[in-house]
Formats: sequence, structure tokens, C-alpha cells
Amino acid sequence: MNKSIRHILSLSGGKDSAALAVYMRDQVPEMEYIFHDTDKELPETYEYLYRLEAILGKKITYTTPEHSFDKWLAVYGGMIPSNHRRWCTKMLKIKPFEDYVGNDIVINYVGLRADEKRDGYLSPKPNITAVHPFKEDGLCKSDIMLILEESGLGLPPYMDWGRTRSGCFFCFYQQKIEWVRLKQVHPDLFQKALEYEYVNQKNGNPFYWNKHEPLIELQKPERMKQIEENWERSKLKKSLNRPNRPLIEVLGGANFDDEPEGCLICSL
Repeated sequence: MNKSIRHILSLSGGKDSAALAVYMRDQVPEMEYIFHDTDKELPETYEYLYRLEAILGKKITYTTPEHSFDKWLAVYGGMIPSNHRRWCTKMLKIKPFEDYVGNDIVINYVGLRADEKRDGYLSPKPNITAVHPFKEDGLCKSDIMLILEESGLGLPPYMDWGRTRSGCFFCFYQQKIEWVRLKQVHPDLFQKALEYEYVNQKNGNPFYWNKHEPLIELQKPERMKQIEENWERSKLKKSLNRPNRPLIEVLGGANFDDEPEGCLICSL
């Protein structure tokens, strides 16, 4: 007996995967929408997913890792993740996805755009095949913006205060200006991230979310002011050198030029 093929779209809480969900809604009615919940997400991410559910007319399944972030942190000896040791992605995103899929034959829909020169996560499991509808159909940033605007979903609300991507509130891919904004908008979450750094210091081999700059130093008023001033100068310089953008991006107030590096699992 042949197994039926499952169609699964993993949501990150970001703009691209949300736009892909809307784009594929009527093309694949049997689509399963899933979100790998680390329990360390921004509150705006849950708000965005709730709004997306209403537009899709279908519930999003929240997967739960076998162990929490804090449990895995203990397993890894208090060593917080970084771009060189991304155990968070492996244990809190990839493993829950592959556990959810099991041995079923699956087509996994990934929100990579046609204007992106990077590859998404490709599972080594032979029963999982990744497809990239935006790439196949030639859709770029401006098209994603149009999909989000026309659907009424819009951009993720965390972008209103300067966060550029989805992911855990302490994501090590954040720019320093995003840490400043987190401190200003969610001081409680900033404090929790800071406390994770102290765990590492107690082990005698400290690791910081920002490589060599601990959050206890970054949060000092004079340092935060310096980061904001540097960011404003950088933004002005980029705006002067930026080519003309599509009208939909301008009207949407989006600035997606030079999107910072990030985890493809968490931010697509």
C-alpha cells in the first residue's frame, strides 16, 4: 500500500515563510502548517502567527522539542549557542521537524526567494523533499511585500521596533542595534538573555551572545547611545547609496537591503 504524500510548510514567524503560506494556501489545500516553538520566542511572533491562522483559515500546529532550551543548555554545559555551535537549531528546530515527519513521504515547502543566493535546510532523510516555490516562480522581495500587503497580514510586528528577523529573543544573529531595541522594548527579555551569559561565566569559559561584548556592558547608557549613533550613520550612508526601490517596498516602509546573516531554519 502506497503512503500518501504529506505537504508541510514550516513557519518561522518571519515574513518569507508567512508570505509563502499565503501564496500556497489555495494551491495546496491539504498543506500542514507547523511552527517549532522554542518557548523563547518574541511575544510579537505569537501575535503574527495568530493573525496568519485567521488568514489561512487553518490551525498552525506547534511542535514541542523533546527537551527545553534550558535542559539542552545544561546538557551542553552552560555553553550558549553561537553561529559556530548552533545546537539550538539542531535540537529545537530540526529534530522536532524530523520527529513530526517521522518516516512519512513529505514535500517540505521552503520560503527562499528568487533573489536570494543561498540554500535552505535540506534534510538528509530520503523521505523529505524540499521545494522552493518562490524561486521556481521567480518571486523576489517586492513580490513578498505585495503578498503580505494584499492579504492584510503585513509585516511581523517586531519589525516596527527594529528587529529584522524572527527567532529566539536572545538570537546570536541579532545586530547590536537590535539588542538595544530589545532592551528598550522588552527589558525583561533582555535581562533573561543577560542572565544566560552569567551561567557561562560561572563555568570559567565565558561565552557572550555578541562574541566579545557582554550584555552587561552593551546595556550601559553611553554604549547604547553610541550603538544608536553608529546605526543612524550607517543607515544614512546606505540610503544615499541605495538604488531605486520598488514602490511597494517604499510604501511599506520596509528596509530589506543588506539583510543580516541569520539562521535559515529560524528566519525564513
